[in-house]
Amino acid sequence: MATLFCAAAATSCRLTFPLAAPAPAPGLGRGRSRRGMVAVRAEADTAAAGSGINPAIRKEEAKVVDTVLAGELSKPLTPYCRCWRSGTFPLCDGSHVKHNKATGDNVGPLLVKK
Repeated sequence: MATLFCAAAATSCRLTFPLAAPAPAPGLGRGRSRRGMVAVRAEADTAAAGSGINPAIRKEEAKVVDTVLAGELSKPLTPYCRCWRSGTFPLCDGSHVKHNKATGDNVGPLLVKK
């Protein structure tokens, strides 16, 4: 296996893939082979504030989970944060724009329609 590292601001990612072509999968016949798999995992820089993907939101909880019933939404389109940087979490406040510029990431909000 080969491992490549890419660093961007406070986070980095690790790409792992086989160097050799994968062996044909049994029963696939001649000329067909199974596809290789690439795994991408976010790794936090421990020097960054609040290590992990979630830098500071509700860290006292074992797992941050939010439930919203679509009928309770006040707007026809509601953006929810997926970058963990929003000051109005779980709602998106556009913080992903700054995060994307700083890290080269491409995260955006989850849009929920009523």
